[in-house]
Amino acid sequence: MLDGDSLVHLEVREILPEDAAEVAELSVQLGYPATEAEVRERIEAMPRRVDHFARVACLEGRVVGWIEAEVARHLQEAPHALITGLVVREGARSLGVGNRLCLEAEAWSRRAGLPAIRATSRMTRERAHRFYLREGFVQIKTSAVFEKVLADTL
Repeated sequence: MLDGDSLVHLEVREILPEDAAEVAELSVQLGYPATEAEVRERIEAMPRRVDHFARVACLEGRVVGWIEAEVARHLQEAPHALITGLVVREGARSLGVGNRLCLEAEAWSRRAGLPAIRATSRMTRERAHRFYLREGFVQIKTSAVFEKVLADTL
């Protein structure tokens, strides 16, 4: 278990392929199971462009959280930053790790000249909703997500 004093030593840095095992473990906690190999491949394929942001938070060399965001550009609205994933390890939650990761993403968004940052969260994740509200986010809509698996393209 971490304590508040530990956060003084919190390091936030760019995500690396060597982080794949811990990122995969945290992805399971987020509800998106993936193998270390799958995550490593995704990290290696990540765009290294100014419109993509991915960081890990580390304490004593251990990944305790990660965040990913991108610039969303759509015909129907102005460009904005979109947090596409954020997770903090069980045992490190409610200690400020998520706050720090969000602040890093917000700073990246400001440098990109974006007017807003958004996050989506599954309706069942009430604790995450409370977190975002505490961080100054405002719920602006409720959506359903639809998917059609294109098995013939795999």
